[in-house]
Amino acid sequence: MSSQNPKVSRRTLFAGAGTVGVVAAATSLLPQVQDLAPQAIKKAKPERGGGYELSEHVKRYYKTTLV
Repeated sequence: MSSQNPKVSRRTLFAGAGTVGVVAAATSLLPQVQDLAPQAIKKAKPERGGGYELSEHVKRYYKTTLV
């Protein structure tokens, strides 16, 4: 039986090393990004139901639907 030696090209080696570097950088920055995220403000529930609020996001959506 002949043993097979898998050959890794330089291109594959550098691509793998680059990928590992990008993942390591993203992982190190991830906790900092989570700390900077704004906390959601909880509003009191309406007494009589409903609860629809015309926010800026909704207004922008309505503008995109105009023909």
